[in-house]
Amino acid sequence: MRKTRPFGAGWGSLAKRLVDNTKFYPKQRRDDFVRIASVSALNATLANDFTRFYQEAARKVHSLVEPLTDEQIWTRPYPYGNSIGHLLLHLTGNLSYYIAGEIGGSGYVRNRPQEFADTSRAPKAVLLKMFDGTLEMVVAVLQKQSEQDWSAAYTAKGFEDCGDRFTAILRCAAHISHHTGQIIYLCKELERQREA
Repeated sequence: MRKTRPFGAGWGSLAKRLVDNTKFYPKQRRDDFVRIASVSALNATLANDFTRFYQEAARKVHSLVEPLTDEQIWTRPYPYGNSIGHLLLHLTGNLSYYIAGEIGGSGYVRNRPQEFADTSRAPKAVLLKMFDGTLEMVVAVLQKQSEQDWSAAYTAKGFEDCGDRFTAILRCAAHISHHTGQIIYLCKELERQREA
């Protein structure tokens, strides 16, 4: 469990003396200062923790995909499922649309059905480069969020009931986790079939 630091931690005694100095900070202003500083700390925590999560998710996807051949990337081990290549296209499309496009204003136009029907069989390096580029845009969007941005109204096709940006970013985080789990399972099945 992550430990939280108390308000003003790392600021030293100067910040405490300033806040406690009633000449400069009468009680009402002192309470406002603490409230504002707490909101700023929450904003930084949200931006930094989501950034860390998405970067860790990208590292996990890389660790799973890099050992595979281009042929394995596009193999569908089950007739009813997706290939890892299609899941990479889908994750790239999801993040490009919901975060980079709708929040970041990139102008991305999504073709979701094509993410699962693409027959180009792009090489693994190309898929990972597109995925990484999208993750860079996601991180940039996260780092630009202000205190007010997290609760800004949000709606998009497929996320009509989302309500706010925080919820959209959280749903995208759950989405990448879900499909990373599928990629893990597909990698294990590809390995099992190779050894059989």
